[in-house]
Amino acid sequence: MQRGTNLGRLGDFNQAVIFESIRRAVDGVSRVELAGSTGLSPQTISNVVRRLLDEGLVREDRTIVSGPGKPRTVLELEANRMVAVGIHLDPGMITVVMLNLRGETMHSRRLDIPAVEVPEKTIEAMAQTVEEIIAESGVPRSNVLGVGVVVPGPLDPERGVMIDPPLLDGWKDVEMVAPLHRMLKLDVVIEKDTIAASIAEQWKGNDSERDNFITMYVGAGIGAGMVLDGEIHRGISSNAGEIGHFSTGVIAQECEICGRNDCLHASLAFSMIAQKAREGGMNLDAPDDGTAEQRAAGMNEIVSLAKSGDEAALQLIRDCMGHVGQVAGQLCNTLDVGLVIMTGPLWSEVGEWCLEDVRDIINERFSSKNVHSIEVRSSTLGHEVGAIGGACAIMDASLSPKAAALLLR
Repeated sequence: MQRGTNLGRLGDFNQAVIFESIRRAVDGVSRVELAGSTGLSPQTISNVVRRLLDEGLVREDRTIVSGPGKPRTVLELEANRMVAVGIHLDPGMITVVMLNLRGETMHSRRLDIPAVEVPEKTIEAMAQTVEEIIAESGVPRSNVLGVGVVVPGPLDPERGVMIDPPLLDGWKDVEMVAPLHRMLKLDVVIEKDTIAASIAEQWKGNDSERDNFITMYVGAGIGAGMVLDGEIHRGISSNAGEIGHFSTGVIAQECEICGRNDCLHASLAFSMIAQKAREGGMNLDAPDDGTAEQRAAGMNEIVSLAKSGDEAALQLIRDCMGHVGQVAGQLCNTLDVGLVIMTGPLWSEVGEWCLEDVRDIINERFSSKNVHSIEVRSSTLGHEVGAIGGACAIMDASLSPKAAALLLR
């Protein structure tokens, strides 16, 4: 957790540090405990807490007696005082959620939209869904911090534009932030799906291991999110985590993008998976080279077959996730983290069958296994992880302490 500073000009940073400490304290926290955890003086704590109380972001809940001295007043978060909305555009679905300050889901909606290949209609449907959720919640519009829209990369966050996502036909150079801001009259930020998943895991987790971990995002596409020393790693263009062209060590088919035949993208291309499915005796309705919607439907067919007990389908899914594990092991070697969180819409469907195998593959691939092992766990956020990350990105931008705030101007 970030520590504060007693320089008067950095009040906003200190307020963010203290607010974050209160937010993460599930059972509340006293002013004395805040002074100990943040390194700030009692006077600074008192001034900031007074502002937070005046703004209705925290409340004085109860008093506790601990040893000699006057009783301590416990500060609790007013979790529903402010909310944020997240939208996740995945080639297979659109998810919209509303979160409170604790990161708890208040409302959610999943849209299976056939018109996902028509950007204008899809963006209009997103805005309409956000309006409906705000109306359902009864939260005053002034208490909505904003909307985080989460999309596949690459993207240009400065312009709020999706550049040319490989699995979304017709979405080249599509503006996302400007039209949503125009329709909703709310602040809008854009995040890459893999980075948003890491933001969600960091916001929702309380353990110290969340300071250094990798998120392996498994949806219609595959990517990685990285948190290093407690900070989300975005890269200089907010497009970090493109792992599609890492080698899996297994020959698949020639990749139309990088030209190799052993990259993760080639191994997990739907045309490749569909071919193996048919070789395994599965009859798929989806064409090998269909639209984004048809590819998503084809993967759903294979998952449904696996759920019904089809061993060939189950083995095919395990093989595919094994390729993801190979690449995750390479990232662990590069970054020397101790935790990998498997997440994403597809993983939420298949993780129970694949987690043990992926854990073994990652730890076998890890070069420093004699020093420490890698913990590999499935996310608890399910298919909503991207949308949750979008809402958390808004709260993170508005409320979390940033090291950049320490720059003296």
